[in-house]
Amino acid sequence: MAPAKKGSEKKGRSEINEAVTREYTINIHKHIHGVSFKKHAPRALKEIQKFAMKVMGTPDVHIDTRLNKAVWAKGIRNVPYCICVQLSRKHNEDEDSPNKLYTLVTCVPVTSFKNLQLMWMRTNS
Repeated sequence: MAPAKKGSEKKGRSEINEAVTREYTINIHKHIHGVSFKKHAPRALKEIQKFAMKVMGTPDVHIDTRLNKAVWAKGIRNVPYCICVQLSRKHNEDEDSPNKLYTLVTCVPVTSFKNLQLMWMRTNS
Protein backbone atom coordinates (compact mmCIF):
# COMPACT_ATOMS: atom_id res chain seq x y z
CA MET A 1 0.00 0.00 0.00
CA ALA A 2 1.08 3.52 -0.70
CA PRO A 3 1.69 5.79 2.28
CA ALA A 4 -1.19 8.05 3.24
CA LYS A 5 -1.07 11.68 2.18
CA LYS A 6 -0.61 14.32 4.84
CA GLY A 7 -3.95 16.11 4.54
CA SER A 8 -6.13 13.06 3.98
CA GLU A 9 -8.54 11.90 6.64
CA LYS A 10 -10.68 8.82 6.89
CA LYS A 11 -14.29 9.58 6.03
CA GLY A 12 -17.36 7.61 6.96
CA ARG A 13 -16.43 6.90 10.57
CA SER A 14 -17.69 9.25 13.25
CA GLU A 15 -15.43 10.66 15.88
CA ILE A 16 -15.33 8.69 19.08
CA ASN A 17 -16.47 11.66 21.21
CA GLU A 18 -19.71 12.38 19.27
CA ALA A 19 -23.17 11.21 20.24
CA VAL A 20 -24.31 8.82 17.50
CA THR A 21 -27.20 6.37 17.02
CA ARG A 22 -26.92 3.34 14.75
CA GLU A 23 -29.00 0.26 14.02
CA TYR A 24 -27.48 -3.19 13.54
CA THR A 25 -28.71 -6.74 13.11
CA ILE A 26 -26.75 -9.20 15.24
CA ASN A 27 -26.65 -12.89 14.37
CA ILE A 28 -26.74 -14.39 17.85
CA HIS A 29 -26.92 -17.96 16.54
CA LYS A 30 -23.28 -18.04 15.43
CA HIS A 31 -22.08 -16.63 18.76
CA ILE A 32 -23.82 -19.22 20.94
CA HIS A 33 -22.93 -22.23 18.79
CA GLY A 34 -21.25 -24.85 20.92
CA VAL A 35 -22.39 -23.33 24.22
CA SER A 36 -24.40 -25.51 26.60
CA PHE A 37 -28.16 -24.98 26.65
CA LYS A 38 -28.29 -23.51 30.13
CA LYS A 39 -25.87 -20.75 29.14
CA HIS A 40 -27.45 -19.62 25.84
CA ALA A 41 -29.27 -16.48 27.04
CA PRO A 42 -26.50 -15.21 29.36
CA ARG A 43 -23.89 -15.76 26.63
CA ALA A 44 -26.09 -13.99 24.07
CA LEU A 45 -26.26 -10.90 26.29
CA LYS A 46 -22.48 -10.97 26.80
CA GLU A 47 -21.94 -11.22 23.04
CA ILE A 48 -24.32 -8.29 22.40
CA GLN A 49 -22.39 -6.27 24.98
CA LYS A 50 -19.06 -7.23 23.39
CA PHE A 51 -20.38 -6.28 19.93
CA ALA A 52 -21.56 -2.87 21.19
CA MET A 53 -18.22 -2.26 22.88
CA LYS A 54 -16.31 -3.05 19.68
CA VAL A 55 -18.51 -1.10 17.27
CA MET A 56 -19.08 2.05 19.33
CA GLY A 57 -15.69 2.18 21.02
CA THR A 58 -16.94 2.74 24.58
CA PRO A 59 -16.12 0.35 27.43
CA ASP A 60 -19.30 1.31 29.32
CA VAL A 61 -22.34 -0.48 27.80
CA HIS A 62 -25.90 -0.34 29.22
CA ILE A 63 -28.42 -2.95 28.02
CA ASP A 64 -32.08 -1.89 28.00
CA THR A 65 -34.61 -4.02 29.88
CA ARG A 66 -36.70 -4.53 26.71
CA LEU A 67 -33.68 -6.05 24.96
CA ASN A 68 -33.07 -8.30 27.96
CA LYS A 69 -36.71 -9.44 27.86
CA ALA A 70 -36.52 -10.03 24.10
CA VAL A 71 -33.50 -12.31 24.52
CA TRP A 72 -35.04 -14.19 27.44
CA ALA A 73 -38.58 -14.32 25.91
CA LYS A 74 -38.42 -17.99 24.92
CA GLY A 75 -36.39 -19.10 27.91
CA ILE A 76 -32.73 -19.72 28.64
CA ARG A 77 -32.26 -22.30 25.86
CA ASN A 78 -34.27 -20.95 22.91
CA VAL A 79 -32.64 -17.60 22.17
CA PRO A 80 -33.71 -15.88 18.90
CA TYR A 81 -31.28 -16.46 16.02
CA CYS A 82 -31.10 -12.77 15.04
CA ILE A 83 -31.94 -9.58 16.83
CA CYS A 84 -32.08 -6.00 15.60
CA VAL A 85 -30.55 -3.50 18.02
CA GLN A 86 -30.12 0.25 18.20
CA LEU A 87 -26.78 1.42 19.59
CA SER A 88 -26.72 4.97 20.97
CA ARG A 89 -23.48 6.55 22.13
CA LYS A 90 -24.39 9.14 24.76
CA HIS A 91 -22.62 11.55 27.10
CA ASN A 92 -22.38 10.34 30.69
CA GLU A 93 -24.04 12.64 33.24
CA ASP A 94 -22.57 10.73 36.18
CA GLU A 95 -19.56 12.69 37.45
CA ASP A 96 -18.13 9.68 39.31
CA SER A 97 -17.81 7.61 36.12
CA PRO A 98 -14.31 7.36 34.62
CA ASN A 99 -15.80 7.25 31.08
CA LYS A 100 -17.14 10.34 29.34
CA LEU A 101 -19.42 8.32 27.05
CA TYR A 102 -21.55 5.21 27.35
CA THR A 103 -23.46 3.06 24.87
CA LEU A 104 -27.15 2.30 25.33
CA VAL A 105 -28.33 -0.86 23.55
CA THR A 106 -32.07 -1.10 22.85
CA CYS A 107 -34.17 -3.60 20.94
CA VAL A 108 -35.78 -2.68 17.61
CA PRO A 109 -38.83 -4.82 16.83
CA VAL A 110 -38.88 -6.07 13.21
CA THR A 111 -41.31 -8.37 11.44
CA SER A 112 -38.73 -9.94 9.13
CA PHE A 113 -34.94 -9.93 8.93
CA LYS A 114 -34.92 -10.07 5.12
CA ASN A 115 -33.44 -7.09 3.24
CA LEU A 116 -32.76 -4.88 6.26
CA GLN A 117 -30.70 -1.76 5.67
CA LEU A 118 -28.16 -0.30 8.06
CA MET A 119 -29.28 3.02 9.54
CA TRP A 120 -27.07 5.76 11.02
CA MET A 121 -28.26 8.90 12.79
CA ARG A 122 -26.39 11.72 14.44
CA THR A 123 -27.86 13.16 17.58
CA ASN A 124 -27.30 16.60 19.00
CA SER A 125 -27.19 15.94 22.71
